[in-house]
Amino acid sequence: MLPDFRLRQREYLLEISRAMTARLDLSSLLELTLQSAVEILAGQAGLITLHRQDGSFAPYASIGLPPTTLALFEPLWHDLNFGSEKSQRATADISLRLALASQAAGVILRQVVALPLEIGEEVIGYIFIFRTRGVGFSNNDQQVLSAFANQAAIAVHNARLYQEVSAEHERLTAIIENSGDGVMILTPDRLIQTWNKALSHLTGITAEEAIGRPCYTLLNLRTSQGLSVCHTTCPITHPPTDGRLSAEGIHQRADGLAITLADNYSPQINKEGRVTQIIANVRDMTRLREAEGLKQTLLSVISHELKTPVSIIKGYAGTLARQDANWDKATLADGLAVIEEEADHLDRLITNLLEASRLQAGGLKLRLSYVDLADLATLAVDNLQATTQSHTLTVSFPEDFPLVLGDYERLREVLTNLIGNAIKYSPDGGQIKVIGELGKNETARLTVSDQGIGIPTADHERIFERFYRVDNGLARQTPGTGLGLFLVKAVIEAHGGRVSVKSAPGKGSLFLIELPIAHE
Repeated sequence: MLPDFRLRQREYLLEISRAMTARLDLSSLLELTLQSAVEILAGQAGLITLHRQDGSFAPYASIGLPPTTLALFEPLWHDLNFGSEKSQRATADISLRLALASQAAGVILRQVVALPLEIGEEVIGYIFIFRTRGVGFSNNDQQVLSAFANQAAIAVHNARLYQEVSAEHERLTAIIENSGDGVMILTPDRLIQTWNKALSHLTGITAEEAIGRPCYTLLNLRTSQGLSVCHTTCPITHPPTDGRLSAEGIHQRADGLAITLADNYSPQINKEGRVTQIIANVRDMTRLREAEGLKQTLLSVISHELKTPVSIIKGYAGTLARQDANWDKATLADGLAVIEEEADHLDRLITNLLEASRLQAGGLKLRLSYVDLADLATLAVDNLQATTQSHTLTVSFPEDFPLVLGDYERLREVLTNLIGNAIKYSPDGGQIKVIGELGKNETARLTVSDQGIGIPTADHERIFERFYRVDNGLARQTPGTGLGLFLVKAVIEAHGGRVSVKSAPGKGSLFLIELPIAHE
């Protein structure tokens, strides 16, 4: 009889052990442990309580007890002490507690055996087995229960460790996925294991497309000269002498957009000194590098564009001031005219730079009045026609063209800028037309067209950026700051309008301005 009993006990414990290795669901493991203990001890009910973060204990699994009555059994485990010298007292005390609790719950329970669930010296809970009839529990029953208590304690410990690891994993996953920077995790062989949302947004490559592939084939960073950073200077395969594990290069997206990415690598090393994985933080440096480029461009513009009129003014002033020369009035007049013209040029350059600075700081102010665009265009064309012999400038507006509410001087600067650009970038001459017409949604449309060199489609948006100039031979030879169209767009948008361009290389350009019509 006894060997059969021990065999059944061993089978129960093996079943519990197998369940513990197969799954880590705490509730189901506690129920299996409790059910096995109740059956092997010939009990009719059972209860397992666990320690909570607030220091109290609460029921986590029960058999044979109405769920609504569990709270009434709280006196069973409150301040229960199972110290070795107080074991008998605890057993007697718990029997008295059972009588009071079962009476309060309206459940007939005669005998109870209980043991703490311990991990080391820490009590993490209690297991209770109840009988509604028959003899009391023996010392052997208590010894048998201790095996189930040990299994329950191990199950709780493992499940809680698993929950902590899972919670930490979920927290880290959430941090990585919601990071503003791109994050990828690589194997030591540079295969991608993790690819977060920010990185998908940056590169246009989804996590499904990235995971499992080598990072150097997916990003393939290159220098501005086209050399592969990933294959020549990757800090993972070519560790630098200064210990800085970072790389920067240009990534060409599938949609044709080129972006500058900076990768910072952090290898994770185990106790044996081997790299287990590499965490890479990927940041978009495109805007920063563009800003640095603009800074260099600004310095170049200032040194070149401002230096030229200053040199001319200084040269003519020095020549006219020579003591050994006796200049006639005509020569003096010509020299002073050149000085005045270059001073005006210098003033315009400085004004544009200041205007660009104000616009960047949000300081554009408009002096509004009713403006007749037809008169304004005619005046601008008459002034600029006198500067060229190879271009024919025409103005065409319908009669009774509506007024717009705007800043007269700033709109004059806009038209002067657009017509001046049309002249500048039409080196072979030709017609330049300024046409006004009524647009949709009560707008006044104004177009300035030429027969010049045209603008590539890829540059249509960028020509309105500060200091940006189209990269072609004529643009490099033609003086300019790259601020004119930036100011044009800013002024028009400040008026509630918009500006756009239609152009193609060799086919001229057409700039379109739309402004709201003024209402009384």
